[in-house]
Amino acid sequence: RTCPCLLEEDQEKMKQICLHPLPLRIWHWLNALIVIVLIATGLYMRLRGVASLNPHDPVLLWHKLAGIAMMVATAFWLIYTISSEDLRRRLKIKKSDLKGAYPQARYYLFSMFKGEENPFQASAAEKYNPLQKMAYGAVMFVFIPVLTFTGLPFMDIPLLRDYFLSAKLVGPLGALHVLFAYLFVLYLIFHLYMATLGETFFSHTQAMIVGYEEQG
Repeated sequence: RTCPCLLEEDQEKMKQICLHPLPLRIWHWLNALIVIVLIATGLYMRLRGVASLNPHDPVLLWHKLAGIAMMVATAFWLIYTISSEDLRRRLKIKKSDLKGAYPQARYYLFSMFKGEENPFQASAAEKYNPLQKMAYGAVMFVFIPVLTFTGLPFMDIPLLRDYFLSAKLVGPLGALHVLFAYLFVLYLIFHLYMATLGETFFSHTQAMIVGYEEQG
Protein backbone atom coordinates (compact mmCIF):
# COMPACT_ATOMS: atom_id res chain seq x y z
CA ARG A 1 0.00 0.00 0.00
CA THR A 2 1.34 3.43 -0.93
CA CYS A 3 1.00 6.69 0.90
CA PRO A 4 0.48 9.89 -1.13
CA CYS A 5 2.08 11.95 1.64
CA LEU A 6 5.46 10.22 1.20
CA LEU A 7 8.10 10.51 -1.50
CA GLU A 8 8.53 7.43 -3.69
CA GLU A 9 11.87 6.51 -2.11
CA ASP A 10 10.35 6.81 1.36
CA GLN A 11 7.44 4.58 0.37
CA GLU A 12 9.88 1.87 -0.61
CA LYS A 13 11.42 2.01 2.85
CA MET A 14 8.06 1.63 4.60
CA LYS A 15 7.12 -1.85 5.66
CA GLN A 16 4.05 -3.30 7.27
CA ILE A 17 4.66 -5.79 10.06
CA CYS A 18 1.84 -8.09 11.10
CA LEU A 19 2.05 -8.10 14.88
CA HIS A 20 -1.34 -9.07 16.29
CA PRO A 21 -3.59 -11.85 14.89
CA LEU A 22 -7.34 -11.18 14.99
CA PRO A 23 -8.09 -13.58 17.92
CA LEU A 24 -5.51 -11.83 20.09
CA ARG A 25 -6.81 -8.40 19.15
CA ILE A 26 -10.35 -9.41 20.13
CA TRP A 27 -9.01 -10.92 23.36
CA HIS A 28 -7.00 -7.78 24.13
CA TRP A 29 -9.94 -5.36 23.90
CA LEU A 30 -12.37 -7.66 25.71
CA ASN A 31 -9.74 -8.12 28.39
CA ALA A 32 -9.33 -4.34 28.63
CA LEU A 33 -13.07 -4.00 29.27
CA ILE A 34 -12.92 -6.72 31.94
CA VAL A 35 -9.98 -4.99 33.65
CA ILE A 36 -11.84 -1.65 33.69
CA VAL A 37 -14.82 -3.31 35.39
CA LEU A 38 -12.53 -5.03 37.91
CA ILE A 39 -10.69 -1.82 38.76
CA ALA A 40 -13.86 0.29 39.02
CA THR A 41 -15.70 -2.20 41.23
CA GLY A 42 -12.56 -2.93 43.26
CA LEU A 43 -11.99 0.77 43.98
CA TYR A 44 -15.65 1.14 44.94
CA MET A 45 -15.34 -1.69 47.45
CA ARG A 46 -12.12 -0.30 48.89
CA LEU A 47 -13.56 3.20 49.28
CA ARG A 48 -16.82 2.00 50.78
CA GLY A 49 -15.21 -0.75 52.86
CA VAL A 50 -15.96 -4.33 51.91
CA ALA A 51 -17.22 -5.20 55.39
CA SER A 52 -19.85 -2.45 55.21
CA LEU A 53 -21.27 -3.63 51.87
CA ASN A 54 -24.43 -5.67 51.61
CA PRO A 55 -23.52 -9.25 50.56
CA HIS A 56 -26.00 -8.84 47.70
CA ASP A 57 -24.61 -5.48 46.55
CA PRO A 58 -24.59 -5.50 42.71
CA VAL A 59 -21.04 -4.10 42.73
CA LEU A 60 -19.85 -7.26 44.48
CA LEU A 61 -21.64 -9.36 41.89
CA TRP A 62 -20.10 -7.43 38.99
CA HIS A 63 -16.64 -7.80 40.51
CA LYS A 64 -17.09 -11.56 40.85
CA LEU A 65 -18.49 -11.91 37.33
CA ALA A 66 -15.62 -9.85 35.91
CA GLY A 67 -13.19 -12.07 37.81
CA ILE A 68 -14.74 -15.17 36.25
CA ALA A 69 -14.62 -13.50 32.83
CA MET A 70 -10.92 -12.77 33.41
CA MET A 71 -10.25 -16.44 34.17
CA VAL A 72 -12.09 -17.52 31.00
CA ALA A 73 -10.25 -14.93 28.90
CA THR A 74 -6.89 -15.99 30.33
CA ALA A 75 -7.66 -19.64 29.61
CA PHE A 76 -8.51 -18.71 26.01
CA TRP A 77 -5.25 -16.74 25.69
CA LEU A 78 -3.22 -19.64 27.04
CA ILE A 79 -4.87 -22.22 24.79
CA TYR A 80 -4.56 -20.01 21.72
CA THR A 81 -0.94 -19.01 22.30
CA ILE A 82 0.12 -22.60 22.95
CA SER A 83 -1.77 -24.06 19.99
CA SER A 84 -0.50 -21.37 17.62
CA GLU A 85 3.04 -21.53 19.04
CA ASP A 86 2.72 -17.79 19.70
CA LEU A 87 3.80 -18.36 23.30
CA ARG A 88 7.09 -19.98 22.37
CA ARG A 89 7.87 -17.64 19.48
CA ARG A 90 7.05 -14.35 21.13
CA LEU A 91 7.27 -14.67 24.91
CA LYS A 92 10.06 -17.19 25.39
CA ILE A 93 13.02 -15.44 26.99
CA LYS A 94 16.25 -16.32 25.19
CA LYS A 95 19.89 -15.62 25.98
CA SER A 96 19.82 -12.70 23.57
CA ASP A 97 16.94 -11.21 25.57
CA LEU A 98 18.99 -11.35 28.77
CA LYS A 99 21.80 -9.52 27.01
CA GLY A 100 19.38 -7.04 25.45
CA ALA A 101 17.55 -6.17 28.68
CA TYR A 102 20.10 -3.58 29.80
CA PRO A 103 20.34 -1.70 26.45
CA GLN A 104 16.54 -1.67 26.28
CA ALA A 105 16.22 -0.32 29.83
CA ARG A 106 18.89 2.28 29.09
CA TYR A 107 16.98 3.33 25.99
CA TYR A 108 13.73 3.85 27.91
CA LEU A 109 15.44 5.70 30.76
CA PHE A 110 17.94 7.86 28.86
CA SER A 111 18.60 7.28 25.15
CA MET A 112 15.00 7.78 24.05
CA PHE A 113 15.03 11.36 25.34
CA LYS A 114 18.20 12.07 23.37
CA GLY A 115 16.55 11.00 20.13
CA GLU A 116 18.62 7.83 19.79
CA GLU A 117 17.29 4.81 17.93
CA ASN A 118 15.47 2.02 19.75
CA PRO A 119 17.82 -1.00 20.01
CA PHE A 120 14.87 -3.28 19.31
CA GLN A 121 12.77 -3.31 16.14
CA ALA A 122 9.59 -5.39 16.14
CA SER A 123 9.17 -8.03 13.47
CA ALA A 124 6.77 -10.86 12.71
CA ALA A 125 9.18 -13.26 14.45
CA GLU A 126 10.12 -10.99 17.36
CA LYS A 127 7.04 -9.14 18.54
CA TYR A 128 8.28 -7.99 21.96
CA ASN A 129 11.54 -6.58 23.22
CA PRO A 130 13.23 -8.21 26.26
CA LEU A 131 11.57 -5.96 28.84
CA GLN A 132 8.15 -6.43 27.25
CA LYS A 133 8.58 -10.20 27.36
CA MET A 134 9.43 -10.06 31.05
CA ALA A 135 6.56 -7.70 31.86
CA TYR A 136 3.91 -9.58 29.87
CA GLY A 137 5.17 -12.92 31.16
CA ALA A 138 4.94 -11.63 34.75
CA VAL A 139 1.38 -10.41 34.18
CA MET A 140 0.09 -13.60 32.55
CA PHE A 141 1.97 -16.13 34.68
CA VAL A 142 2.31 -14.36 38.05
CA PHE A 143 -0.10 -11.47 38.53
CA ILE A 144 -3.27 -12.98 37.07
CA PRO A 145 -2.76 -16.43 38.70
CA VAL A 146 -2.12 -14.79 42.10
CA LEU A 147 -5.16 -12.52 41.74
CA THR A 148 -7.26 -15.52 40.71
CA PHE A 149 -6.14 -17.74 43.58
CA THR A 150 -6.45 -15.01 46.23
CA GLY A 151 -9.91 -14.14 44.93
CA LEU A 152 -11.25 -17.70 45.27
CA PRO A 153 -12.18 -17.37 49.00
CA PHE A 154 -14.62 -14.60 48.07
CA MET A 155 -16.35 -16.38 45.19
CA ASP A 156 -19.03 -18.03 47.38
CA ILE A 157 -17.81 -21.56 46.59
CA PRO A 158 -18.85 -23.39 49.80
CA LEU A 159 -16.12 -26.05 50.00
CA LEU A 160 -13.32 -23.65 49.14
CA ARG A 161 -14.58 -20.89 51.41
CA ASP A 162 -14.98 -23.32 54.34
CA TYR A 163 -11.44 -24.56 53.79
CA PHE A 164 -9.94 -21.06 53.69
CA LEU A 165 -11.95 -20.05 56.77
CA SER A 166 -10.85 -23.10 58.77
CA ALA A 167 -7.25 -22.51 57.77
CA LYS A 168 -7.57 -18.81 58.69
CA LEU A 169 -6.33 -17.80 55.26
CA VAL A 170 -9.12 -15.45 54.20
CA GLY A 171 -7.50 -12.37 55.78
CA PRO A 172 -3.96 -12.91 54.42
CA LEU A 173 -5.26 -13.88 50.97
CA GLY A 174 -7.50 -10.82 50.89
CA ALA A 175 -4.55 -8.56 51.74
CA LEU A 176 -2.43 -10.24 49.07
CA HIS A 177 -5.27 -9.81 46.57
CA VAL A 178 -5.43 -6.07 47.24
CA LEU A 179 -1.63 -5.71 47.09
CA PHE A 180 -1.37 -7.41 43.70
CA ALA A 181 -4.36 -5.43 42.45
CA TYR A 182 -2.53 -2.18 43.23
CA LEU A 183 0.63 -3.49 41.57
CA PHE A 184 -1.43 -4.47 38.54
CA VAL A 185 -2.86 -0.94 38.32
CA LEU A 186 0.69 0.47 38.41
CA TYR A 187 1.62 -1.88 35.58
CA LEU A 188 -1.38 -0.69 33.56
CA ILE A 189 -0.34 2.94 33.96
CA PHE A 190 3.14 2.04 32.71
CA HIS A 191 1.60 -0.06 29.91
CA LEU A 192 -0.52 2.87 28.70
CA TYR A 193 2.53 5.13 28.71
CA MET A 194 4.58 2.60 26.74
CA ALA A 195 1.75 2.34 24.20
CA THR A 196 2.47 5.95 23.21
CA LEU A 197 6.14 5.31 22.32
CA GLY A 198 5.69 4.01 18.79
CA GLU A 199 6.54 5.69 15.51
CA THR A 200 3.62 7.99 16.28
CA PHE A 201 1.60 8.56 19.45
CA PHE A 202 -1.13 6.13 18.37
CA SER A 203 0.82 3.68 16.17
CA HIS A 204 0.94 0.91 18.81
CA THR A 205 -2.75 1.38 19.60
CA GLN A 206 -3.61 1.33 15.90
CA ALA A 207 -1.61 -1.88 15.51
CA MET A 208 -3.73 -3.51 18.20
CA ILE A 209 -6.84 -2.52 16.20
CA VAL A 210 -5.82 -3.32 12.61
CA GLY A 211 -3.17 -5.96 13.38
CA TYR A 212 -0.15 -4.44 11.64
CA GLU A 213 2.23 -1.59 12.23
CA GLU A 214 4.05 0.48 9.64
CA GLN A 215 7.74 1.11 10.27
CA GLY A 216 10.27 3.04 8.30
